[in-house]
Amino acid sequence: MTGTAEPISAISDVLATYFDGLYRSDTTLLRQVFHPAARYVTATAEPMIVWSMEEYFPVVDARPAPADAGAERRDRIVSIELAGPTTAVARVECRIAPRSFTDVLTLVRTDGRWQIISKVFHYDLDEPES
Repeated sequence: MTGTAEPISAISDVLATYFDGLYRSDTTLLRQVFHPAARYVTATAEPMIVWSMEEYFPVVDARPAPADAGAERRDRIVSIELAGPTTAVARVECRIAPRSFTDVLTLVRTDGRWQIISKVFHYDLDEPES
């Protein structure tokens, strides 16, 4: 695909705001990057969770912010792949103790901007210290 630098840069900016929102437990930031119809999905624990943003955001609001706890910030973009001019998939990693997450984010370009339309993720729990 030609001319990919601009969309990749714009998606990277969305992902930076996504990471900031998670680290700060700030749903004002997260609402900027998630499409209102987005879905939050994980099958790591049973039963599988499939939430709307209106179900997900209160969980974030109630969670202590890693930033407030002075937690080390660990987030990174693993890959961004364009599937066309209005669709992309990003694989990212981040940490909100005691979990380390691998997120697969599907993004769509609508209304002139990129937004996350689905967040499907896996997490690993820290090993208990002996």
